[in-house]
Amino acid sequence: MPFNSLKDWLQWQESLHPRVIDLGLQRVGQVFSALQPKYNKPVTLTIAGTNGKGSVVAFLESIYLAQGYKVGTYTSPHILKYNERIKINGSPVSDDLICSAFERIDAVRSDVSLSYFEFSTLAALDIFAQFDLDVQLLEVGLGGRLDAVNIIDTDLAIITSIGIDHTEWLGDTRESIGREKAGIFRRNVPAIVGDPVPPLSLRICAEETGAKVSYINQDFHFEKHPDGWNWIGEQVLISNLPSPNLKGEHQYRNAATVIAAITAMQNTLPVDHDALSKGISQVQLPGRFQYIEGKIPVLLDVAHNPQAVETLADFLKENFSHMRVRAVFSVMKDKDIAGIINIIKPLVFDWFCAPLINNVRSAPDFMLQENFSSCSVQLVHTGFADAKSAFLAVNQAAEEGDLVLIFGSFFLVSEYLASLE
Repeated sequence: MPFNSLKDWLQWQESLHPRVIDLGLQRVGQVFSALQPKYNKPVTLTIAGTNGKGSVVAFLESIYLAQGYKVGTYTSPHILKYNERIKINGSPVSDDLICSAFERIDAVRSDVSLSYFEFSTLAALDIFAQFDLDVQLLEVGLGGRLDAVNIIDTDLAIITSIGIDHTEWLGDTRESIGREKAGIFRRNVPAIVGDPVPPLSLRICAEETGAKVSYINQDFHFEKHPDGWNWIGEQVLISNLPSPNLKGEHQYRNAATVIAAITAMQNTLPVDHDALSKGISQVQLPGRFQYIEGKIPVLLDVAHNPQAVETLADFLKENFSHMRVRAVFSVMKDKDIAGIINIIKPLVFDWFCAPLINNVRSAPDFMLQENFSSCSVQLVHTGFADAKSAFLAVNQAAEEGDLVLIFGSFFLVSEYLASLE
């Protein structure tokens, strides 16, 4: 069923499958076998976790590119354009490449129904197969065990921090969520865990699977010093590393996790100290503590669960305690909205609720108001026609010395960056 544009393909995919999220490998695996019957897998690193996945992928991509490798990167969701999900050597692929992949997928899927995310995963793998890559980086969309990227047997698994999110699909405890994340482990395959306190379920799954797991603060750690930082493994010391270009103390943990992965892959994909330093110091990732200078500066962050918001709150206390913070906020209705508000409310002067009018999953005004009321937050502005109206309102209210914080949903950050363009 060929369409004339990427937009048409995506609109059709959104209506094709009865469920927005449909975890499981049988359908997508069946179509992939038909799509790539003689699949020649590049070296594959699979990244799962609640928070930090995007940062870890960005570090890996930046470092491997600095070393001169040919790198394919698959991530989700996107910030501005769908094409950002599928990158070759750091650049989003073209509409034509994606549409051609969709045509091939549609031609072989027969009567198998695929979700929007499954289409994008298959398209990424199909495109990567055309480019003779040295390495492909696959970010898990949701969970791990039943996520579409898990149809590919990884050569190294990474699990970042584990928090409470997507409880409808993954369970409502770190133990149940950890078990799902550990589904990307493979027997005798290296795995790196960047969560300082991983759930017991993850350790048990690692033992049952027979994965060769390295844990942060157990098998590797890092030390900061005035001129940079050092990474220390069991038999390796990497010294005089530059500060990560991604802001926040947690990025040292993410960078250390990445170096553990690169060290484990050193025989397959050698990386020297210069490439490590260059990749860490030049890495870019929109929407994560993204600071936009101006008379009224703006901080953007996609923190949308309590764990991520705790990290954001720490960053605000460390860097902006002298400023009055005015927050523009929106989030999906399945999130722990009260938990988010309670964590960060001592740091926020007033709130502007930004409606995401084209997103049926976003929390409507009345739901946000109920949560603000239950959290005893009073300075809340609502009733805006759309997100752009909320941005305009906060700009009109803000004064010199204020910081505008735009946080929550990826879609909100996307709308703000689109409004700048």
